[in-house]
Amino acid sequence: MRQLVILACGECKRRNYTTTKNKQKTPDRLELKKYCNACRKHTSHKETK
Repeated sequence: MRQLVILACGECKRRNYTTTKNKQKTPDRLELKKYCNACRKHTSHKETK
């Protein structure tokens, strides 16, 4: 039941990371703090379509 999701930086909108999530337990969009190479700092990364 785990699906692959793509995480994009909240500031520069670059798609940097991929991860998996359980759609039944977390139906809303995932948001994690990750390091962005383009911004060179830790920013919030949100799930994209």
